[in-house]
Amino acid sequence: MARASLPDQVDVRTTSLPPIYTRTNSSKSNPQPRPAAIPFSICTARLFIYVVTACVLLLILSQISLLQSQPTPSPLWPLSLVHRWRKIILNTTFDAALHDTAVVERLRDAVTFLPLKDRRFADRSTEGHTWFMSSLNETSIGGGPRHLHFPSDSSKGRVLCLKGRDVHDGSWNYYALAWPQALPRDATFMSGLTFVSYNHYDYDNIWHGLLPVFPFVAWYRGDGCRRPPERWVLYHWGELRLEMAPWLSKLIEATFGKPPSIEMFDKIKEDSPVCFENAVVTRHNEGGMSKERTIEAYELLRCSVRRYCNFSLEVDGDGNKVNRIHLTLLMRRGGRSFRNESAVVGIFRRECNKVERCQLTVAHSDDLSFCDQVNLLSTTDVLATPHGAQLTNLFMMDRNSSVMEFYPKGWLRYAGVGQYVYQWLSSWSGMRHQGAWWDPISEECPYPEDAAKCFEIYKNGQIGHNETHFSEWAGNVLGEVKLRKIAEAVSGKKPDPTRPCACGR
Repeated sequence: MARASLPDQVDVRTTSLPPIYTRTNSSKSNPQPRPAAIPFSICTARLFIYVVTACVLLLILSQISLLQSQPTPSPLWPLSLVHRWRKIILNTTFDAALHDTAVVERLRDAVTFLPLKDRRFADRSTEGHTWFMSSLNETSIGGGPRHLHFPSDSSKGRVLCLKGRDVHDGSWNYYALAWPQALPRDATFMSGLTFVSYNHYDYDNIWHGLLPVFPFVAWYRGDGCRRPPERWVLYHWGELRLEMAPWLSKLIEATFGKPPSIEMFDKIKEDSPVCFENAVVTRHNEGGMSKERTIEAYELLRCSVRRYCNFSLEVDGDGNKVNRIHLTLLMRRGGRSFRNESAVVGIFRRECNKVERCQLTVAHSDDLSFCDQVNLLSTTDVLATPHGAQLTNLFMMDRNSSVMEFYPKGWLRYAGVGQYVYQWLSSWSGMRHQGAWWDPISEECPYPEDAAKCFEIYKNGQIGHNETHFSEWAGNVLGEVKLRKIAEAVSGKKPDPTRPCACGR
């Protein structure tokens, strides 16, 4: 039987191939056609790669769709990997799009300015809401201050833009976010770091001014003190403010190494926007900060003002530190002054004389310059003073120093929680608030049903004294300080006021 000739090679790319047959081992039976296996070739390898690639792309696209519907990506490894790839792909695509003039113009036109003051939250500012930049959510890192940072991941790389300089109505001042490559039309771009401060009160009172400045100090320290701000933008209820108390300006100069430059936007065309290369916004003072981060920030303030004012320890003729107990009576004139100041001074002098190496200093806060206050408080172990803004200086004392506070009649009943702010400040800065005395004697309020009117009557009243109570109170506090100083001397744990400040400064 003649052998049938077999094709030497099969080309699987041919669309019209003849049937392929193979012979069986039996010569008796008729040959049955049987499909032959298609030999492996480079073409099948390519097909396999195409199929696998298509499956992977489908998987990625499906996961991107899933991630877009979830605010936070799943921590599972595959989804995390997809999320990273998605970010790379989208960023690359967006960066490429920003080179397209038409895209940039559309982004520029899409910038939307909103009122700085959102009236919907005007009556809810104490409930965790804010009417200042209300559409933006804050962040906090490691127990640090709650803040907004532009540009950042949370702003998707966009910078902060402001428009308007109204000083009477914050709803006429506006904010927006914009891509650096597509700033609003006619925008002025300001380089460097900008601090944008919101204050519910004012910048003239040193306590009210310290509150909004403090979170910037904490942020600056957390950032490694790498860069001081080039400018400050001050807002009160969304209204632009153009100045601050000299004490506050000195504090900022001491901490950041240069006087604050308060932006007035006076060189900007009216109603033209201003965008900032780098901006930090705070709205809630020290709210939300951990105790550790708060203490650290006040340590930086304390160290900075002492260095700024060239504070030095008191030493004897041999150069050794003089170990005294310094009691300071920081007096006020006018509202919330002592009715009989000389009697109060006499009580504290007698108690101080009972304690070895106790020294009494009597001063009036309005007679002291900024550095006078720094040097006085830096040597004070016990501060006794009426309630008032001068108590803001208490953070300048060494940690664990003591504070004694006095109030006129009516404060305990009508002042509300605001009367405890210096107890809070004592805790935040590491001091010991040794209690307070509320004068029980004064004229009765003629409007007992109207708490607001009664408080206005008592707010700046004078303060009497109780010789027995003051003597016992002062004696107990001085005795406690004496024991603490002895313990510090034995243990050698007394803090060194001359050591370098944080961040190696």
